[in-house]
Amino acid sequence: MEMRNKEETIAGQKYRFLIVDDSVFARKNMSKVVEMIGAVVIGEATTGREGIEQYFKLKPDLVIMDVSMPEMEGLEALAKIKERDKDARVIIVSSLGYQELVKKALSLGAKHFISKPFDPAKAAEIIQFVLKEIKG
Repeated sequence: MEMRNKEETIAGQKYRFLIVDDSVFARKNMSKVVEMIGAVVIGEATTGREGIEQYFKLKPDLVIMDVSMPEMEGLEALAKIKERDKDARVIIVSSLGYQELVKKALSLGAKHFISKPFDPAKAAEIIQFVLKEIKG
């Protein structure tokens, strides 16, 4: 296979994802998107608190985290993860597509924002955009 596959080889290293969302439906849909781009879901969590535990246990390349969850909101979990690991890469997902929420998520260190309900192709595009940053 020629040079054009360099991109596929990079993606072929299987980026590892953690999906944090209290909705089983949302986690399953996002898992499909992650697999669609050739990455792998190594863990799931249903609360912000669980998301933090899983992040430090699994050390994923990228976290996809919902904002609205029981026990601890996604933005609080994002802040706590970034406090302990400034290099953490998190994409925030929310059905509350408010401008202020997006700004707050980005100011806390989120790499991007996906609005629910999401279009799988658009979500894949956002994820790939963030992964390109990782590659440098």
